[in-house]
Amino acid sequence: MNEGKDLNSTQKVSFGAYFALFFAIVFFSGLLMSFKQINWLAAFDFNTITGAFGTMKEPVKNSFLGAGGKGAREGFLFGFYLIPAVMLALGTIEILNNYGALRAAQVLLSPLLRPLMGVPGSTGVALVTDLQSTDTGAILTKQMYDEGAITEKERIVMISWQFSAAGTITNYFASGAALFAALTVPIITPLLVIVVMKFIGANITRLLLHCFYKGDFKNDNTYTV
Repeated sequence: MNEGKDLNSTQKVSFGAYFALFFAIVFFSGLLMSFKQINWLAAFDFNTITGAFGTMKEPVKNSFLGAGGKGAREGFLFGFYLIPAVMLALGTIEILNNYGALRAAQVLLSPLLRPLMGVPGSTGVALVTDLQSTDTGAILTKQMYDEGAITEKERIVMISWQFSAAGTITNYFASGAALFAALTVPIITPLLVIVVMKFIGANITRLLLHCFYKGDFKNDNTYTV
């Protein structure tokens, strides 16, 4: 049992690290897009900086990917489509991590995420990022697993949380906007329900892993606060 990672979270974290964590959460969350009266704040949003490719032929139907593609070539273009967002996200996280953002997340969020999902606080940035970008959240999760920051069991729980309603905020306000006029409750209410259900789904996965697949993780290091 390796308990070192979260136990070390009691070490002192500087104010700069907390500021870097705050910036990371705001940058990836999409919150800056919601200030309509101060629209210049959107210039500091992840999706705004990532931008968009131009369109070809029929703008309503086609992006630069075109229409009717298939096979390895279509897959290559889709992969190429993801590169800018992934590179921007990983570069940003590396910079913020140098200022202690992930360390601050571990100290600040472990008391919350441990009982809620059984994952360390350092996963908070990846989980927040997934609310806006499905691909970037997945990449950050993989990076944390490859670096040994999370265990196999924790990775599965995180994937379960991300897989359900991935890109929640982006997809909700983009695809769901067509239904807003028909809502009989505040617009924020369905979004809150979706987020709560993501936590419930993750804990169902966590329960299944603990009850039926416990033996598969007997050599998996676990970290406790």
